Amino acid sequence: MPREVDDANGAFDLAVAAADAPVWIVTTHADGHRAGCLVGFSTQASIEPRRFLVCLSKRNHTYRVAARADHLAVHLLSDESLALAQLFGSETGFEIDKFDHSDWQEGPHSLPILTAVAAWFTGEILLRTDFGDHVGFLVAPTAARAPAPDTHPLRYDAVADLVPGNRP
Repeated sequence: MPREVDDANGAFDLAVAAADAPVWIVTTHADGHRAGCLVGFSTQASIEPRRFLVCLSKRNHTYRVAARADHLAVHLLSDESLALAQLFGSETGFEIDKFDHSDWQEGPHSLPILTAVAAWFTGEILLRTDFGDHVGFLVAPTAARAPAPDTHPLRYDAVADLVPGNRP
């Protein structure tokens, strides 16, 4: 039975949290700079043609690099990847190179591909849309590695208490 919450924003926040969506890490590069961050706002946006939408905070270092990039890599984390989520969610590229603290290799489009993830895909950036404090990046898949059949994704509830590594 749904519970009553007096304010619409509070009820909205509770409904979204209850969905417990999987979380992703986005990586990219532009002008000789690598960047990556944990992403909580993402979804498949079309079945055919395949499209995926990821939203990056305007306060985030990764957003600034992605604004100049042509492609993104989107990584699905397993439920065993909490440390990687903490690194890419709570640290900021303004202060450290997160890739110095993670296993990765150069992948399609020279993108940094994290190796300790359940799955990944790369995508050409087709569209950038301002959504307020986040910008949506619509991508078309160009390469991918599928997850194992028994993969259990890391979900929002596991990272809800992380303090974002954004610049104020």
